[in-house]
Amino acid sequence: MSHAVNLKSKFDLFSDHWAPRVIAQMNDYQFKLVRLQGEFVWHEHSDTDETFLVIEGAMSIEFTDRVVELKSGEMMVVRRGEPHRPYAEHECQVMIIEPKGVVNTGDSGGAFTAQNDVWI
Repeated sequence: MSHAVNLKSKFDLFSDHWAPRVIAQMNDYQFKLVRLQGEFVWHEHSDTDETFLVIEGAMSIEFTDRVVELKSGEMMVVRRGEPHRPYAEHECQVMIIEPKGVVNTGDSGGAFTAQNDVWI
């Protein structure tokens, strides 16, 4: 059954950083909310693109040759296989859109790897 999803209410349900929560699925794609603060790990997703949509705050995505800054209301698609490292000086609320099953640390793994497919 279709229903409206209130992003603010969903963000109020969790406070940890770098741990995406699924709020909706369309075909094989999931819409995930995540709170970012500090630096993430360098990683890449060899099989898929990844979309970052900033809901509140500001973040940056570092690439090997540039840094892209995103503010509230802005989005970016990171292409498959492109090494990147997201970071946010202050807490930032982001929606990530990617296929179901994508691991947040991509091919890198490590301590920042979050449990996958966690719904709120």
